[in-house]
Amino acid sequence: MHSWPVRSSFSPALISVIGIFILTCVLSLALGARSVPLGEAITALFHDDGSIDHSTIRSLRLPRTLVGILAGLALGLSGALMQALTRNPLADTGVLGINAGAALAMVLGIGLLGVTSQMTLVWFSFAGAGLTTLAVYAAASSGRIGATPLRLVLAGVAIGAILRGLTASFVLTDPNVFDQMLSWDVGTLAVIGYEKVVVAAPFVLIGSIIGLLVAPSLNIMALGDHTAQSLGAGLVRVRTMTIVAVMLLTGSATAAAGPIGFLGLMAPQVARAFCGADQRRIFVHTLFIAPTILLAADILGRLIMRPQDIDVGLVMAVVGAPILIWIVRKRKVAAL
Repeated sequence: MHSWPVRSSFSPALISVIGIFILTCVLSLALGARSVPLGEAITALFHDDGSIDHSTIRSLRLPRTLVGILAGLALGLSGALMQALTRNPLADTGVLGINAGAALAMVLGIGLLGVTSQMTLVWFSFAGAGLTTLAVYAAASSGRIGATPLRLVLAGVAIGAILRGLTASFVLTDPNVFDQMLSWDVGTLAVIGYEKVVVAAPFVLIGSIIGLLVAPSLNIMALGDHTAQSLGAGLVRVRTMTIVAVMLLTGSATAAAGPIGFLGLMAPQVARAFCGADQRRIFVHTLFIAPTILLAADILGRLIMRPQDIDVGLVMAVVGAPILIWIVRKRKVAAL
């Protein structure tokens, strides 16, 4: 595997991206049905004076912001990994059917096993995402050709369609399942407490490390399989590591926040506009751009109809689609 540059890559663009990310996190703590001054929001992180504002921030908005950071980071990076692996600039985490597998596992847990604990359902979701990823990779790997980018996409689309059909059948025939899946299926960051953060964080961390480690080899694979092999890249190893990273990232994010669309498509494109085609820099920029986009969409959902919230999945669908179209047209996205 090729390595990361020895010198620091903290360019002015990356510093700007990090600054906007930090500002968005602070705004996520301060803005909502009841707005809090920015200084007070920061103070609440280090000292709880027992006031309503401090209680709101520490018990509601901080966990909501942390879930947004984790889910945004995971979905954005998994999208960047899939785009690099399949050499398709418009690939999305949903292409491999992982979201569909997570949803089906949760439906089975609720409808067949009577699971009601959110903590337990998170594990069901992650298990479904993991098993689906393994199934897609196994289906794509069969035969002499192996798991080529095209075969991975085709296997993911086929298996995802089957799983979504099964999920719809269970949901529409069981009112209890329908009620519990309604908000999660849209995509939301509204949580109380830190259970989802504690469960998702280790998987997001491990998936991110694997994704960053494999980034240099994905640069080589962009030259084509034959060229990559001649340069010493282990195609099977790189694809396996990439699939594992996508499984961990998408599974944990979907379990925590639901199947949020467009982020895996949009964030890597924005990153690519900042830093070019180097996957190493795309991944690093995406780590900050994706949660910034997701938190900004969540803030918008809180303010449009306050004191009511609009789930972030709906905001991403409404705002994300035209932004993505604009990026494609203005940046003239080319094949990777």
